[in-house]
Amino acid sequence: MLSIVVPAYNEGEHIYDNLMIIDKALNAFTSDYEIIAVNDGSKDNTGSEIKRAASDNPRIKDFGYEANRGKGGAVAWGAINSRGDIVGFIDADLDLSPSLISNYYTEMSIENADIVIGSKMHKDSRLEYPFARKIFSFCYFIMLKVLFGLKCHDTQTGLKLYRGSLIREIAPLRRIDGYAFDIELLALASRKKAKLTEMPVELNYTRGQSFGRIKFKDVWKMFTDTWKIWWNLRVRKTYF
Repeated sequence: MLSIVVPAYNEGEHIYDNLMIIDKALNAFTSDYEIIAVNDGSKDNTGSEIKRAASDNPRIKDFGYEANRGKGGAVAWGAINSRGDIVGFIDADLDLSPSLISNYYTEMSIENADIVIGSKMHKDSRLEYPFARKIFSFCYFIMLKVLFGLKCHDTQTGLKLYRGSLIREIAPLRRIDGYAFDIELLALASRKKAKLTEMPVELNYTRGQSFGRIKFKDVWKMFTDTWKIWWNLRVRKTYF
């Protein structure tokens, strides 16, 4: 079974249609799946639109809550409540097309991988992406290589598949709710000797500004959270 987690914050304008687009993409290659929509304490009508989608489509499950926990909290909550042998997550704005999931799903089987992630740095990726974010992504990649030695080039692309047993084991250990949660999960998976493979992405950036909703305070928090993960993992050794 395949579970796809969709974290959503203030996506009320598009979330209903986007959930149906995800459903159509999954139904094109498998009949055994669920879509776990997590309203992360939105201030708009995201919650009611997810409820409407779940009412109209039994494949869509509503696992929202009232207090905003951050994307990491939303993804972890969805993963913990998933039932799939494979559990993935994709951003609700669909900057990344859910049609990519099919190839990622196949790649996981072919490579016998524990994790398949999208990478903007893959040679076959096709990007419509602000230059400022390209520079930020590259600099962050260098930082992560030094701190964690992760065997991947891009940790922040919003499409990933995990073995269900793996993600349900490490998600409850998560301590970071912000954008650095991806690093935390991948670092924890690396400690479990998980096999990871990267896949290309086709990215159509839909936000109006270079960093969209991401503000300077978010970038700074991502930086400090990354060091916190390193400290907890390598120095305090508090995860396991």
